[in-house]
Amino acid sequence: CEYLNTFPIEYEVEATTVEDPAIIQYTSGTTGLPKGAVWSHKFLLSLYPYMKYAISLDEEDVFLGGADPGWAYGMLCTFVPLSLGNRSVIYKGPFQVEDYYRLMESYKVTNFAYAPTAYRMMMAAGSELLQRYDLKVNKFSSAGEPLNAEVVRFFEKNFGRAIYDHYGATEISMIICNYNATDMEIKPGSMGFPMPGYHVALIDEAGNPVSSGETGQIAIDATDFPFFFLGYWQSEEMTQQKRLGKWFMTGDLATVDSDGYFWFEGRDDDVITSAGYRIGPFEVESSLIEHPAVIEAAVVGKPDEAKGEIVKAYVVLHPSYQPSNELIEELKDYVKNNLSKHQYPREIEFIDELPKTPSGKIQRFLLKQNS
Repeated sequence: CEYLNTFPIEYEVEATTVEDPAIIQYTSGTTGLPKGAVWSHKFLLSLYPYMKYAISLDEEDVFLGGADPGWAYGMLCTFVPLSLGNRSVIYKGPFQVEDYYRLMESYKVTNFAYAPTAYRMMMAAGSELLQRYDLKVNKFSSAGEPLNAEVVRFFEKNFGRAIYDHYGATEISMIICNYNATDMEIKPGSMGFPMPGYHVALIDEAGNPVSSGETGQIAIDATDFPFFFLGYWQSEEMTQQKRLGKWFMTGDLATVDSDGYFWFEGRDDDVITSAGYRIGPFEVESSLIEHPAVIEAAVVGKPDEAKGEIVKAYVVLHPSYQPSNELIEELKDYVKNNLSKHQYPREIEFIDELPKTPSGKIQRFLLKQNS
């Protein structure tokens, strides 16, 4: 308060337009240092359709968006509901499953949004803990990193409602979603469909759309997108590096199935090249998480003279399991039997926790440095 009292209490109001800078929102820093993305006032308008259709925030909802407001998704889940006049529960403490169950019960929360890390922790806590609480939540949303299919299935079984996974980036907001406001089929592990009116495509290195079923980089037509960010703060060069012709390149790889659903493959710089195969980490991580011993997993490429890279997995175990060589072999066989043989991790290391950003995203680049 003493610091605030040093400032004048009267100011001149600066005239602004919808194109003027409104916020510098920093990226999460999953691949290195965070970058400051400059949002215009107009950019903020792109957040309202997402809240209405993807999160499906209704007038009667009590909303709990637990993500840190210093992160783009947390800022969205904190300020947009308030600007729409919705009732929101705002909690300062870190995510602990029982604390959040108590919040949900006490305030009769009906609509909940968080990063996948929280949902994985809720699954790891088990159904018995859940049954102690009288929860009213009937809409679940997730964003920030891919949501593993096993977690979605746990919620379908124990909450009677799937988690609706959403994809976006700090520079372009939310662009691919499963929509709580519709009765669409949820395919566990899929990001869903592009937001209506957004021209999203999977692009190859030459800037051309890939064929159906092939992996490409998620891109959005920046010439046909009214809510594009203004650029990175004090870095025009870095801004231009993200453009390929008319496309803004996200750096994320995906495929599209015959029904038009998008499926995340991994960051372009996280893809592992082993003996000529390109292996996305997410599919391997999802397979590991399906094993009852595993709470979380992160997969990286480890340099190898013969293969170029090998798949290495860092695994956080459920408290009821102990690290052992036998368990390592069991996990290798488990992945080998569920995926192609070239995808299973040649090395597995047990760790207490995965390195993450404050928003809960796994920092694979730190694991890769130590591999």
